[in-house]
Amino acid sequence: MQAELDGEHSCGREHRARPHWKAITVTPHTSPSPGLLPPARPDLEHWFELPSLRVSVRTARDTVRRQLRTWRLPGDVCTDAVLLVSELATNAVIHSGSDRMLCGLSLTSHEQLRIEMHDDGRTSATPAGCRSGTQDESGRGLLIVQQLADSWGTARSGRTGGNVVWAVLRIEF
Repeated sequence: MQAELDGEHSCGREHRARPHWKAITVTPHTSPSPGLLPPARPDLEHWFELPSLRVSVRTARDTVRRQLRTWRLPGDVCTDAVLLVSELATNAVIHSGSDRMLCGLSLTSHEQLRIEMHDDGRTSATPAGCRSGTQDESGRGLLIVQQLADSWGTARSGRTGGNVVWAVLRIEF
């Protein structure tokens, strides 16, 4: 935990461990549901799939950090995006009952970064509201998403048949 607080979420940190996942960069997709894509066509997209395990959350953070560094996004956007992915991946692992999760990053010419976390679970697309007590050590993930993201939401996933939770960050260069 201390490593995360000491800058692990920074996009500038190198990680030499070889990840156990596959990642591809793909062309933009079409969808019958406009809520699943940003209003503008993405200029860049990156998708990766991971097993729905707690250890995959760190891999998701590392993958996003590396990709956003490749895209040369500002450090504050990288930090926020890595935290958002961490919270969305954790929720997918804990609450979806999925075997796999699919994460998508979309960068648009309208200076927006869209983060999508898809699961193959059959639970409701609408996350249940949770009120954490002052002594609770968990249960604040979606509150963090709400505070960091410029917009966010949920829908059924056309990619996995499960759910997608998405968040958008505005990028100011």
